[in-house]
Amino acid sequence: MFRQASAAIKNRVVMSQQQARSFGSLVSPKELTSALASVKVLDGSWHMPNTNRDPYQEFLTKRIAGSQFFGIDTIKDTSSDLPHMLPSPDNFADAVGKLGISQNDHVVVYDTAGVFSACRVYWTFKAFGHDSISVLNGGLPAWEKADGPVETGPPEPVKPQVYKVSRVNKDIVRNYETVLANARDIQQGKQGAQVLDARPYARFTGEAPEPRIGLSSGHMPGSISVAFNEVVESGEMLDDDKLRKVFESKGVDVDKEIITSCGSGITASILYLALERIGARKLAVYDGSWTEYAAKDDALIIKD
Repeated sequence: MFRQASAAIKNRVVMSQQQARSFGSLVSPKELTSALASVKVLDGSWHMPNTNRDPYQEFLTKRIAGSQFFGIDTIKDTSSDLPHMLPSPDNFADAVGKLGISQNDHVVVYDTAGVFSACRVYWTFKAFGHDSISVLNGGLPAWEKADGPVETGPPEPVKPQVYKVSRVNKDIVRNYETVLANARDIQQGKQGAQVLDARPYARFTGEAPEPRIGLSSGHMPGSISVAFNEVVESGEMLDDDKLRKVFESKGVDVDKEIITSCGSGITASILYLALERIGARKLAVYDGSWTEYAAKDDALIIKD
């Protein structure tokens, strides 16, 4: 009897691992439930500073069972004055290893908004060569609606892992010098990368102020406004057909180079995931985004 039970458990684990390996960039609550034992789940929630919400305290109050917390504002480049810039490979590896994750694990990340800051964590893992990662479509609200197990209080301690960054994928990261050169090229009538701006349209045009005091609103020359909420509905990412229609309506060519930007690199990562799903491959996120760009004296800023 014991051998039969052990064999049954082993078979369930193997099936769960196989399901995890077949995960795409987005997973449903049902898919995650079936493979919960074989993946590492992270809460990647983040909120704008002016909301006065503490994502870690909310994690302690309620989270997906077995999940750990990935702090976007703590796992970052601590030498930069900019918010949550990518950490160094060593700092990323140390932080992720302490969360009980190895480079062989499949990671599923979620947030409390639905599809929001989890996308930043998704992109961060991919920037450090960890491609085995998915976002829970609908996040914690969809998980609760599907009666997925939740827990509260301090999380159970995990066994630290020795995490090694296999490679740094610089192809999906852009810096200020690159986007400024691109803006100059476009202003001069030359060909350049398509820059997609995920901020609200009124901030893109310059009509509304930036939430960060002293920072000019507006946009880079030639950039295209695709507010992040145009690819998300009721907390879930649109299906691929609807995503294609959104970007086509903006004149975006997914076969050409694309750089996504926003206020500080959070919602730009939502566009990154959406574009990746519909086949964009020459795709990167401007890490510093508008917070860095608009603070520079030589930045080219357009107001409509």
